[in-house]
Amino acid sequence: MALRRPPRLRLCARLPDFFLLLLFRGCLIGAVNLKSSNRTPVVQEFESVELSCIITDSQTSDPRIEWKKIQNGETTYVFFDNKIQGVLVGRAEILGKTSLKIWNVTRTDSALYRCEVVARNDRKEIDEIMIELTVQVKPVTPVCRVPKAVPVGKMAMLHCQESEGHPRPHYSWYRNDVPLPTDSRANPRFRNSSFHLNSETGTLVFSAVHKDDSGRYYCIASNDAGSARCEEQEMEVYDLNIGGIIGGVLVVLAVLALITLGICCAYRRGYFINSKQDGESYKNPGKADGVNYIRTDEEGDFRHKSSFLI
Repeated sequence: MALRRPPRLRLCARLPDFFLLLLFRGCLIGAVNLKSSNRTPVVQEFESVELSCIITDSQTSDPRIEWKKIQNGETTYVFFDNKIQGVLVGRAEILGKTSLKIWNVTRTDSALYRCEVVARNDRKEIDEIMIELTVQVKPVTPVCRVPKAVPVGKMAMLHCQESEGHPRPHYSWYRNDVPLPTDSRANPRFRNSSFHLNSETGTLVFSAVHKDDSGRYYCIASNDAGSARCEEQEMEVYDLNIGGIIGGVLVVLAVLALITLGICCAYRRGYFINSKQDGESYKNPGKADGVNYIRTDEEGDFRHKSSFLI
């Protein structure tokens, strides 16, 4: 007696391959399938989050559940052998059969998570689903560096840095509470300025400052979690006094010339020659056999104490 196929399978057998692919889930009895209510959850730091993983079709009553974390090219278990593993121990649990809930999330929890289900009693035994978790961190007060004084026509560079925000914040600069564009040429209001703002690094560069660039500057770092600003700082743009600089140089040269002339005159008049001539500067000449010399009170006057022996 020939075996008869169930009506649903006979229908699938008659369909072309293309339609079989479309109806694969309906025709394949006992195939484990997963879905998620949110594959890209976003949460603030120190809050809780649920990574949704739901079994929609399975004939297995006790499937094996595994959760893995993929970060910086490394894969680690966070749920295995019916236990929470690794860095999530003590702050995570399984909800229902397969979903993963994490409490007190931190920025290091931002990663890809893979939910894997193995159903041994199903024809299609294995299914998996990827969930990307983003933990947002509000920026802290950025560190701003603004030069206090810059001469007209010179280059000036302003810096703004923040290291805590996640995702990485974008930066904007303000002068006298007016936001600055990324390029001064893009706004007629700043036609007398020549600057460029890099919103990724927080650097504001003036190729040549003008008097109108003087003012109070501050920076704001912002991302999806919030924003923070630094204290405003004053930058003064001043004119160079070329005449005063030249005059000062000439005065210094004149003073140096007078000092040199005075030193030369002093040398010529002998003020720097050692003229010490006291009695200690002379030494008695060596004594020959039988001859003594006696120095009188007058310098250079010597007489014999005894006669020479010939």
